[in-house]
Amino acid sequence: MAAAEADGSQRQIEEIEALSSIYGDEWCVIDEDNRIFCIKISDNLEKPKWTLCLQVILPPEYPDTAPPIYQLNAPWLSGQDRVNLGNSLEEIYVQNIGESILYLWVEKIREVLIEKSQLLESGPAIKKTTEEEDVDYEDDYFFDHQSKNTVKTLDFVITENQSDVEELPPIKHGDPITDRRSTFQAHLAPVVFPKQVKMVLSKLYENKKIANATHNIYAYRIYCEDRQTFLQDSEDDGETAAGGRLLHLMQILNVRNVLVVVSRWYGGILLGPDRFKHINNCARNILVEENYTGSPEESSKLGKNKRVRKDNKKKSEHYT
Repeated sequence: MAAAEADGSQRQIEEIEALSSIYGDEWCVIDEDNRIFCIKISDNLEKPKWTLCLQVILPPEYPDTAPPIYQLNAPWLSGQDRVNLGNSLEEIYVQNIGESILYLWVEKIREVLIEKSQLLESGPAIKKTTEEEDVDYEDDYFFDHQSKNTVKTLDFVITENQSDVEELPPIKHGDPITDRRSTFQAHLAPVVFPKQVKMVLSKLYENKKIANATHNIYAYRIYCEDRQTFLQDSEDDGETAAGGRLLHLMQILNVRNVLVVVSRWYGGILLGPDRFKHINNCARNILVEENYTGSPEESSKLGKNKRVRKDNKKKSEHYT
């Protein structure tokens, strides 16, 4: 066992040295002792249009019996693009179990970026922004709503007695939290049917800045009085375990009939565990602000009574 671990460690060292030599300044050591590294990948070294940061943690079992733990960070990467790229990396691992695969991963990501650049060359001009511009949204989060991004699908079964729930619940937006150029912002809506969850998410994703967030983590809890049980679910959107943590917070606070979405715009600097602290703090703050943290009876009442009125034009509830 010890010999196998020593062999795996030596293979990691050799792979790291090779990657550092190949990629130079693009390769970054985050924590050498814990084998945490990051590489900046772009479609073109001289004039990049698309850039992505691949963060990897190499467990002791890699490459013999376990894959690297990875995170993909890019302001434009969300939804189906993230799923497709993750599937490609996992397919490479399955096809090369026991082998060093980081070089294959990096070049696959570069290939995807090049294809993306080539596909859009004949389309509208792409506005290139800096990392600071990508996260400098505090004063103008909601000025642009003409997004054509595909809405993330929720496969809910809607029963007939829910079909009359057609009005969009009011959406509230919390104060942003910014740390090391990453920005986090919570959005909240009262929901009493799963269909309303779908409606709120669709409305949020109409906003380009929200749709293009690095992660849109969400969780919801709906209390079914007839069964005296909760209908609840969560979504990580690429931020491993973040949705489950958010749902756990909502369970601890005993909130009901509410959906919370936390958007994160990655600013290029890794935050480590602090990112989970900011996600939960954003969520807790807006739940407290909107009075969802009282007694179960009060929370239930809030969730049921907060419906959209057509004459309600408050900026905090609807994009303007």
